[in-house]
Amino acid sequence: MREHMRAELTCAALTMAIQRQRPTPDLLQHTDRGSQYAADDYRKLLSAAGMRQSMSRRGNCLDNAPMESFFHTLKVELVQQRRWATQDEARRDVFAYIEGYYNRQRIHSALGYRTPEQMENAAA
Repeated sequence: MREHMRAELTCAALTMAIQRQRPTPDLLQHTDRGSQYAADDYRKLLSAAGMRQSMSRRGNCLDNAPMESFFHTLKVELVQQRRWATQDEARRDVFAYIEGYYNRQRIHSALGYRTPEQMENAAA
């Protein structure tokens, strides 16, 4: 989380995801059409990892429906429930929600009432 949405932020997030998840070559990575995802540095990181990029079509929000659903859930279940005194507090709570609750405890009907972690482990 930062005060901006420049390519350096998305590059850092992608680098962290690659290091953590170690995706297989030819993974398809989907984003919206934001300039931070079209940036040369971001595309170079994808290429170096052997990943392919997919972008939403202009004006078609349904292309990115899973992420839109996630952000809606994050807002309803966490963001709209409290106010933070500092950005560091917000960053800590968002991280704890995603990594400690959403991925490991919260079941999802679209995943057959399993958690994302359970689904990932079953796919591995």
